[in-house]
Amino acid sequence: MASPDYPVEMSAATPTTADLDPEAGGLIEDARARATERLAARDSRATLLGALAFVAAAVPFALLAPSDRVVSPGVLVLLVVAYALAARVEFEVGSGFAVPTQVVFVPMLFLLPAGLVPLCVVLGFLLCSAPDFARGRVHGERALLEVFSAWHALGPAFVLALAGEPAPTWSVLPLMGVVLLAQFVFDSASSAVRARIAFDVSVRAQLRLTAPVYFVDAALAPAGFLFAVVAYDGPFAILLVVPLLALFAFFARERHSRIDHALELSHAYRGTAFLLGDVIEADDAYTGSHSRDVVELVVAVSAELGLDARSQQDAELTALLHDVGKIRIPAEIINKPGKLTDEEWEVMKTHTIEGEQMLAKIGGLLGRVGHLVRSCHERWDGKGYPDELAAEEIPLVARIVCACDAYNAMTTDRPYRAARSAEEALREMEVCAGTQFDPEVVAALSAVVRRS
Repeated sequence: MASPDYPVEMSAATPTTADLDPEAGGLIEDARARATERLAARDSRATLLGALAFVAAAVPFALLAPSDRVVSPGVLVLLVVAYALAARVEFEVGSGFAVPTQVVFVPMLFLLPAGLVPLCVVLGFLLCSAPDFARGRVHGERALLEVFSAWHALGPAFVLALAGEPAPTWSVLPLMGVVLLAQFVFDSASSAVRARIAFDVSVRAQLRLTAPVYFVDAALAPAGFLFAVVAYDGPFAILLVVPLLALFAFFARERHSRIDHALELSHAYRGTAFLLGDVIEADDAYTGSHSRDVVELVVAVSAELGLDARSQQDAELTALLHDVGKIRIPAEIINKPGKLTDEEWEVMKTHTIEGEQMLAKIGGLLGRVGHLVRSCHERWDGKGYPDELAAEEIPLVARIVCACDAYNAMTTDRPYRAARSAEEALREMEVCAGTQFDPEVVAALSAVVRRS
């Protein structure tokens, strides 16, 4: 259990893969990349210390905890193998994955001597990863994570040992609440320490990211308790968990496949956007290179304003494609060196509508930003085009692109004038804030430019 940055005993519910959130997609791709690599230096030290601390607590507990339970080696092996099988069922979520080990962990607590449970959990994790270590799919150093990840087992084992290792009857259900609380406390505490040392993640942020972990564990705990009740008088009845794990594994593979598809589709849309940018550049060198230059500035301003990951993705695509409709504008108008006539200007102004229509035909992520492309030449005072939207009627992303577009145009050489300096352009932007541009966007733009 624990942090979104490393393998844990459980994780959170996931976003829909039909429209994969860009932040979740990025986290999943990062997690996949990290899964086979060595731990970073700080992470390695933190994990090693945590693993050693676990061993220092778990071994004496196993040796000294009193117990009247007698368990056969066959049952012990069966539970460890079942735990390993459950741990291999990985649902990718956030920057980690969920594993349904709770349906085996709870029976372990009621069938094994309490002192042995934490060490059996470690054995289960190591057995789960053994094939990957043997095939070189993951670095051997990551075995430390398997030991560290067993911290969640110490709390519940302590509680049941203190309670005298009761049988799994309905009367102990209130005790299960204490067991779960101990599980979450030990897991969150160990994970918070590692997250702080290894990744500089605050305790609050770590708890916020892993809160859904505990919801999932709590939801699976009743199923685990029922398996414990059934297996208490006949331990081999724990085999009944296997069909459930097979079902989980089926859904996990389906989810993995759908995430693969969603990530590939997301990359394809982004590639299409850049391809369209290349088409614009081939048709009009200024417009094409100008669009690329605006992208970087738009992304920085979007981050400065605190836009979420999906909105930042929309901003990037809109910045890249805000002039795509110019493909349909006659070349003699696009490349005219002098001032456009009124009739030519009216034709030029249709490029935002043309861009929206082109993107709507593509659909998907690009279709989603079509209405933003349409609004990139609206003005804060309502005197823009094509719809004369005003103030917050204009989508925020379009307001950002509008301001960054204008700033970049002022600081770029044109056939009929030389580029202005950054300070001159910013002063002009600030003069036009509240009329042509959103004042908050201009303030963020100024902060980004002056900081760079």
